[in-house]
Amino acid sequence: MSNKIMYANTPSFTGRHVPIEEIAKATSRSRAFLREGLKQGFLKFGYACKKNDSQVFSFYCPDKLVWEELGYFNDKPEGGNKL
Repeated sequence: MSNKIMYANTPSFTGRHVPIEEIAKATSRSRAFLREGLKQGFLKFGYACKKNDSQVFSFYCPDKLVWEELGYFNDKPEGGNKL
């Protein structure tokens, strides 16, 4: 038996990167907390990639994963749908 939840009405996902700033507003958490959680792996709504020979990270938070983990989806993001 699977523990997967099946939803009757799911949003129309586009693969849009949901900016950390948008997620911070929606969850009332700080951007620093969200970035650190992604880096350490205890937050599962996106990916943190460290750039070679640097302390700089890039983040990717796809809209479907954000919705699955946090329940947040925005079908009309500011600035349009940028990939």
